[in-house]
Amino acid sequence: MNAPASPDSPASASPCAASPYLMHTYARRPVSFSRGLGARLWDTQGVEYLDAISGVAVTNLGHAHPEIAAAIADQAGQLLHTSNLFRIEWQERLGQRLCALSGMKRAFFCNSGAEANEAALKLARLHAHARGVAQPQVLVMENSFHGRTLATLAATGNPAVQRGFEPLMPGFVRAPYDDIAAVRELAERTPGIVALLVEPVQGEGGVHAASAAYLRALRQLCDERDWLLMIDEVQTGMGRTGAWFGYQHAGIAPDVVTLAKGLGNGFPIGACLARGRAAGLFSPGQHASTFGGNPLACRVGCTVLDVMERERTPERAAALGQRLLAGLRETLHGHPDVVAIRGLGLMAGIELNRRCGELVGRALDEQRLLITVTRDSTVRLLPPLICDEGQIDDIVARVARLLVPRAAVSGGGRAGGPDPRPPS
Repeated sequence: MNAPASPDSPASASPCAASPYLMHTYARRPVSFSRGLGARLWDTQGVEYLDAISGVAVTNLGHAHPEIAAAIADQAGQLLHTSNLFRIEWQERLGQRLCALSGMKRAFFCNSGAEANEAALKLARLHAHARGVAQPQVLVMENSFHGRTLATLAATGNPAVQRGFEPLMPGFVRAPYDDIAAVRELAERTPGIVALLVEPVQGEGGVHAASAAYLRALRQLCDERDWLLMIDEVQTGMGRTGAWFGYQHAGIAPDVVTLAKGLGNGFPIGACLARGRAAGLFSPGQHASTFGGNPLACRVGCTVLDVMERERTPERAAALGQRLLAGLRETLHGHPDVVAIRGLGLMAGIELNRRCGELVGRALDEQRLLITVTRDSTVRLLPPLICDEGQIDDIVARVARLLVPRAAVSGGGRAGGPDPRPPS
């Protein structure tokens, strides 16, 4: 059995050297994975890891799902691409199914969450011009994240990711998150607001969930002022929060919804869904995507929905999420560094009273566990929605051993640590 590397070993916490042939946009860890199965991954040395981030909320149904792999292989042997100059049957099927699940009326397909949010922002501009608003503003939230294109970067509430790309695109005003009084105050003193863009849970912002009352109040305010309520479900959608969409916990219907990540379980696909007037704003020639909604991507999306509907995946995520949060709160209760443990469904954040980026490397080396750290001080967990209870308990135990290495850890998890052997 391979022993875990020591914290000061050469390959432990430090990112690896960048390839001379790749732009230096990522601080990559010195681990390369060669295969996965469910919630497990194996590196090129055959060492096993437990995946608690799902490719950042992407592989909701786990790695190498047999139905998804079969759909990809079958469709690849039939037809990959024709362009949106022609009808695409799989695209029409996926659009109908997503609209039925979300309460929306029409879908536009693209390749990523940033592209989906770009489509939403263009709908907001069209809505403004239809109302005769020449200088439209979209109200967005502090600590938000909506993407890295120039428009979605300007909408994002994180100066660190905006730095170096100024001047930012105009047309955004910002309010504190989960603060309806601040939103109403901005509405009174800011002319030209035509839409509001918000995440049900700020994942990149530290795993902060909006209250149901806040989301309902936003819906009411948008109705009063003829604004579009646009919900960014790129990270929260597709069952991650314990419902198909995060806004469904509040019992509201937005005007625009954006999706990506879990929709393709790793295959690139994004979607912008709309209802009411927003559904009819685009006309031919106003928006497009060369690869968006191709037969392969949309068949994968349909297969993901097949599995999730049959296995009641959102309900499973709700139950597993309660187990995860309860386990973390019990195991880490009284820890002097822990400020808060919060989450919704299988989105969990452990906020510490210090910067803790080094924990990502230590988790890999010491616990064979994939985690992320967001906002410098919050450990974020996004396990696959297909985890079993034992794997959830194992995540809790490994996180506890990471944060309290000498403590007697209660709850589940294998006392002997992760098994590095590849599957037979």
